[in-house]
Amino acid sequence: MPRAFRLDARRLQAGRKTRLAEHKPRSTPGFRGDKAAAKPLIDGLSRKLETLQELLYADGRHRLLVVLQGPDASGKDGVVRHVFEGVNPSGVRVASFKAPTEEELARDFLWRVHGRVPRNGEIVLFNRSHYEDVLVVRVRKLAPKPVWERRFDQINDFERLLVESGTTILKFFLHISREEQGERFRERIADPKKRWKFRRGDLEDRALWPQYQRAYQDVLRRTSTSWAPWYVIPADREWYRNLAIGSIVVETLEKLDLAYPPGEPGLQSIEID
Repeated sequence: MPRAFRLDARRLQAGRKTRLAEHKPRSTPGFRGDKAAAKPLIDGLSRKLETLQELLYADGRHRLLVVLQGPDASGKDGVVRHVFEGVNPSGVRVASFKAPTEEELARDFLWRVHGRVPRNGEIVLFNRSHYEDVLVVRVRKLAPKPVWERRFDQINDFERLLVESGTTILKFFLHISREEQGERFRERIADPKKRWKFRRGDLEDRALWPQYQRAYQDVLRRTSTSWAPWYVIPADREWYRNLAIGSIVVETLEKLDLAYPPGEPGLQSIEID
């Protein structure tokens, strides 16, 4: 595994002020090669992840929650599709959080989230997440400031509860440039197979780019904790995004005390006709 992708090298320090302008979306920190050089590493990580996910599922004592957050077209679907392409779907779920329903709005904002966290032996990918309630809600002024301000501490407490109950949490902010987002939007509109992904509301959010960047910076500063850290992933280059996230997920699973269960006593002596 590339030395540059050690967990401590990619993780944001808890409480440290984060300026996204200091993170270059097109950079490839710690990796000097190109897409061709990264491909065998990515393929190797996919094989490792497939094995580790099966082991996690069989072991049945641990849970992994992967949070994917970022602007429109930052590559959240791409991470799900490419980084986790070889895993067994029986042990992996994807949860997406769109505008809350009337039933969900009648409860606390974390109610709909808590029911979708991983069970023992499971990996769950949040494609967008509970952080929408301190991002979209803030930028679009869907709730007053005192309401969404309280949610930072509530989210930290919620994630601490999950971790203390046996869940490992990895949170990835997919950091793309406004120029790259525009290029990806144009590609979506031009390609009939991708056009369904684009909605006019994406342009409304794009017009609020500076406000979202400030909101993301506050999220990273106030909710990157020792128990649930954030990782800022330069995401203009899709192959680097996959390499970095795949490396961190594999290293995290390797650090867990995973083992196959021994099975029922006496199985080795059984004869099958």
